[in-house]
Amino acid sequence: MTVRGHQGMLVVMRFLRRRGVLCRTCALAVFRQMQADTLLQGWWGPLSVVITPVTLLVNLGARSAIRRIPAPVAAGPRPPLDPGKPVFKRPAGVLALIPLSLLGLAVLAVPVLMVVGLLVGPGGGEHPTLTVGSCARNDGDWSHEDLRPVDCGSAEAEFRVLAPDSGSCQAGDYIADPEYSEDGDLPLCLRPLNG
Repeated sequence: MTVRGHQGMLVVMRFLRRRGVLCRTCALAVFRQMQADTLLQGWWGPLSVVITPVTLLVNLGARSAIRRIPAPVAAGPRPPLDPGKPVFKRPAGVLALIPLSLLGLAVLAVPVLMVVGLLVGPGGGEHPTLTVGSCARNDGDWSHEDLRPVDCGSAEAEFRVLAPDSGSCQAGDYIADPEYSEDGDLPLCLRPLNG
């Protein structure tokens, strides 16, 4: 049976391995100790964040092999090792839940954010669309304009929306942000109605 371990350090890392012919009790003790040590010491390097979960998963194959070993019937020349507490009932296992949770959140965050993005759609629809020839009102100041379309015959109408002539607006016209146009790319000219 072979049980693997990993120690991540800031610059270097160590790959550990314990191999041997063991009884079920001793094999379980070695497995639990290597898993607990890897859970505590495996995360401390940049590449170790990826290598540690792989090592822990590979050891699950060794755990299934340990389950197939028959229980010892008679005591051997020396007593078997004490398997101790299960991995997640040890302090190292409890502390390892922090990086494991963060890794799980990172793995789940990508598909969740993709689904949310698909459901919400593109974020460009905060502003109303102004069309050439219509009228508008500015409910903000010009550093933070808040334009909205209004009926040209109403008292609220302040500006006539025009397309720029040859790429620029005439003197005295205001320029609306491109996000107010239909394509979101063309700046529009706002000519004051009273002036």
